[in-house]
Amino acid sequence: MIDVSAGLARFGPTLGLLYGATFWGLVWYPTRLLEQAGLQGVWFTLIGYGVAFVAFAPFAHLRWAAVARQPWEVMWLVAAAGWTNVAFVLAVLEGEVVRVVLLFYLSPLWTVLFGRWLLHERLGVRTVLMLVLGLGGALVMLWDPALGRVPLNRADLLAASAGFAFALNNVMTRRITALGIRGKTQVAWFGVVLVSSVMVAFTAPDLPDVPVHAWALAVMLGLGGFLLSTLAVTYGVTHMPVQRSAVIMLFELIVGAASAWWLAAEAVSGQEWLGGALILVAALIAIFSDDAEQRI
Repeated sequence: MIDVSAGLARFGPTLGLLYGATFWGLVWYPTRLLEQAGLQGVWFTLIGYGVAFVAFAPFAHLRWAAVARQPWEVMWLVAAAGWTNVAFVLAVLEGEVVRVVLLFYLSPLWTVLFGRWLLHERLGVRTVLMLVLGLGGALVMLWDPALGRVPLNRADLLAASAGFAFALNNVMTRRITALGIRGKTQVAWFGVVLVSSVMVAFTAPDLPDVPVHAWALAVMLGLGGFLLSTLAVTYGVTHMPVQRSAVIMLFELIVGAASAWWLAAEAVSGQEWLGGALILVAALIAIFSDDAEQRI
């Protein structure tokens, strides 16, 4: 007789992380399909995360008294979580998928710098090496020899700022001790709803005239994507060493690269692969350094 509980305990965390990484590596495709159908990225983000926020509300156990104990940290979490998700969706709509994901993966560098500033964590030799490799990789990937400079487009800026906001999101999540994981998750989703609502008001205030199936797909992505992937990743990182879970989440880049090549015929140049490799090495250094610090 098959022991389902034992199998879930053994493979469940890995499967949860792979699901989350796969979703985020593929989300660009349905997002572009919805954009083509007339549902703009800010509207899709508002609907998807709005559905997740409402569906999870009964289970969030959000205590306003706890929020009031750390109001500034919660406000920064709301802003950072909101911008990282909105900016990432807009970036994959406008830019090359692999380039966007790699620029987003500069987030471990910003996390280290925020950790030094806000959490007073020290900078070691490995940290400095990580910073050099990560920033050097971004420079190699973005450098245009013909222009002799780095020509940043809107998608690049959105992707880099999404990674920056994600780093701030992580640090604020660690700083907030008055709320549990579910409460922080709900606060973060509220941030996405808030930021996307502001973006909708300023950039696309009119209700999109799109087919019913487009609205249905946005709702399905909210429940089966944003909500389920967040819960799956949370389950995975809770039941697995940080080092291993962070490495598994890099699977997102593989999914993104393969799907962009297959579905959008995007080609990655040798220069971009070299820069991306340096960024990934920097991310791995951050992962292993963080794991070593947790064992001390």
